[in-house]
Amino acid sequence: MSWIKLILFSLPLAVACTPQEAPPSGTPQSQLTSESSDVILFEGGRLITGDGNVLEDAAFLIENGRFTQVGVSGTINVPAGAVQVNFSGKTIIPALIDGHGHLGYSDVGARTDVRASYSRENIIDHLHRHAYYGQSATMSMGIDPLSMAELRESTIDNAARFLWAGRGMGRPNAGPGATDRRDVPYGIDTVEEGIAAVHELAETQVDLVKIWVDDRNGSVEKLTPDLYRPIIKEAHRLGLKVTAHIFYLEDAKDLLRAGIDGFAHGIRDVDVDDEFMELLANRPYTFLMPNLPNSGSTTIDDLPFFAQTLPAAGAETMRTEISESTTHARFAVEARNLKRMYDAGVTLIIGTDGDGAGWDIHEEIADMVLAGVSPTDALASATKNAAELYRLHELGTISAGKSADFVILDSNPLEDIKNTREISNVYIRGEEVNRAELSANWTE
Repeated sequence: MSWIKLILFSLPLAVACTPQEAPPSGTPQSQLTSESSDVILFEGGRLITGDGNVLEDAAFLIENGRFTQVGVSGTINVPAGAVQVNFSGKTIIPALIDGHGHLGYSDVGARTDVRASYSRENIIDHLHRHAYYGQSATMSMGIDPLSMAELRESTIDNAARFLWAGRGMGRPNAGPGATDRRDVPYGIDTVEEGIAAVHELAETQVDLVKIWVDDRNGSVEKLTPDLYRPIIKEAHRLGLKVTAHIFYLEDAKDLLRAGIDGFAHGIRDVDVDDEFMELLANRPYTFLMPNLPNSGSTTIDDLPFFAQTLPAAGAETMRTEISESTTHARFAVEARNLKRMYDAGVTLIIGTDGDGAGWDIHEEIADMVLAGVSPTDALASATKNAAELYRLHELGTISAGKSADFVILDSNPLEDIKNTREISNVYIRGEEVNRAELSANWTE
């Protein structure tokens, strides 16, 4: 979790957005109205499809919220009555997916007892924030009571989809980092308790099973191999994948031997060794959510992007924090480990460990590039790869038959990865997210 995410806990609850300039003539927002057709043609700009292709002077057709044709200008069969939108000079990417967050536990304000602040309303507010910053889906990873299952099937206007792992598993009172969250995950003492927890999670159709294998600098007990091995085995028998919160290299090695599907954090204590890489080679479908610590790359120039959803006082607090921030001591080792695993072909999935702000995903993408991941692959980690992991078959790429979830950028992120922050418009299910309305609601 980066330092920027932590700032939210010191901000007042009421959130304001800096006023947005009216879009220039010719942009989608200026052309589409509440009376728009269900058939829309976009053409003229750059399209990063998410499957490795980049189309210049691209065109695509949306019908009833789905992409039906994708190509270059002049090749699309346009039905009569279609609304035509020219996005020349812009770049379009698939909407982003955060593979690891923790929604609903902060007020995006002063940090209070999470059991008091956690609510369905908080989750929905965070889903709106994620949509505002270009996300079509986000995973809440392991600290949600099972009563929130209904949100997984809900369609909420101007909001990202809610993915979840329900209640994660650790040793008693050893789940998440904050002591006031530790009663939410399952506290596992026996194999029977672990198996029962897997069954309950399967019944609620979680998207992933989360386990904690970390002693948090010696302050808690880890989930031990005699407990997590049968948990992983039973989850696989029921068709569920398992990801592990880790810290130490030796734990990562044993988890690979136990059949873990992926890691919710990178290895943070030492550089990975040849034995670990050999274990990975024997499990080629293992994924990594790096969740890099503060890289020190954020500057005052980035403040306007974060300040779009903050009151003036919050923006000033952030200005101070940016000016005083330093690179985290572990960034170098985690970046080296990420690069070595990336070079070996390990699948990368974006994961912010964020608490609902929504902008975190852009920081993580940029930090992955700083660590040596190509811009194309960093974007894939937040689109195609994440969609495939969570079986979101309608998301992740811009191709015929998929849901029309995409982001229009003012600049090309393949030239400068920070251009993912140059958001002009966001579309989810073919509908433009009303970012101005969201900002007004937060201001009030």
